[in-house]
Amino acid sequence: MNTVMRSRPNPGVLARADDFLGRFPKSVALLVLRLAVALPFWKSGLTKWEGWFQVSDGTKFLFQEEFRLHILGRQYPYPFPELAAHASAIGEIVLPILLVIGLGTRFAALGILLMTALIQLTVPDGWANFHLPWAAMALAVLTYGPGRLSVDHWLGRGNSSRA
Repeated sequence: MNTVMRSRPNPGVLARADDFLGRFPKSVALLVLRLAVALPFWKSGLTKWEGWFQVSDGTKFLFQEEFRLHILGRQYPYPFPELAAHASAIGEIVLPILLVIGLGTRFAALGILLMTALIQLTVPDGWANFHLPWAAMALAVLTYGPGRLSVDHWLGRGNSSRA
């Protein structure tokens, strides 16, 4: 006979704890998610400018000479590198702002997701530490919307029934 008493967790306690944790405001979680995905793009975007409306020469150089698209084991230069440099610089400033304030949030998240895909093609070794978490966060914002703490919600465009 087994004399050792095994304690089992009380399912009522676990259910109450789960219910308590489930009450965390989803809008706060979505705001934190929007901030988390916006921050690395914003910080990168700040490095691409030399004052107002002037993309840095370093950024242009990177797209012209250094960055390559890695597709199916081969490397290709960026098509239209100056346009790509400007698009990247603008996207990395505008999209994070839109995400943080929650305006056009799903479109901004889609833009971040597409930029992440291009970054993955450019820097294929960064998928595990950077690109996968960015893509996951952008996909979550795209799927669940901005939440109630957003301009979209205040304009009646946010999907508040799911957040």
